Amino acid sequence: MKIRKHHSWVLTVEEAIALQEKLTKEVITADQIPQPVRYVAGVDMGFESAGTISRAAVAVLSFPALQLQEYAIARRPTSFPYIPGLLSFREIPALLDALEKINTTPDLILCDGQGIAHPRRLGIASHLGLILDMPTIGVAKSLLVGKHQEVPNIKGSWQPIIHRKETIGAALRTRVGTKPVYISSGHRVSLPTAIDYVLQCTPKYRLPETTRIADKLSKSDD
Repeated sequence: MKIRKHHSWVLTVEEAIALQEKLTKEVITADQIPQPVRYVAGVDMGFESAGTISRAAVAVLSFPALQLQEYAIARRPTSFPYIPGLLSFREIPALLDALEKINTTPDLILCDGQGIAHPRRLGIASHLGLILDMPTIGVAKSLLVGKHQEVPNIKGSWQPIIHRKETIGAALRTRVGTKPVYISSGHRVSLPTAIDYVLQCTPKYRLPETTRIADKLSKSDD
């Protein structure tokens, strides 16, 4: 997959925040997804050597069958500190390395992390979507900002996540008896469409097959 030119990753914390505030104005939360969707990808991160090495994984699955078609793993030295709200600057460089290795270009990418459900509305899914100019969805395991009401214990039930009087995502029940996941638009995907695709990618477990497989790849020996 060809990665277009992007901004520098050598930034101070203040520069990173300023860049987020600039880029968030470019995020599109309306549907601009190529049809038909034939391939969906999941991306996730792991770290080795006490966090000094970033290990990125991408898994490309057929859609809607969700069969693994291709995967790639990339490692590089970690160059940005762990700071909540700025994780994309720590993780995206290695993710771009992994994405560059795959031959199958996905139509949609599900990221382990936030989209616009972020203090500055630019989580890793939105940031990655802007760089790639591709549809992305944030699928996080925990809530970063905002509040929501209790989600009924029924698969497919969801409640809006509200932050500063704005709906920024959804707490979605993907499996009965498990905690919800936190869905938000990344780039070029609306929230209702994001929920729909996440449910289609989650036939059995709490996490979508895309990010579940990428999560295993990011942590297991290759």
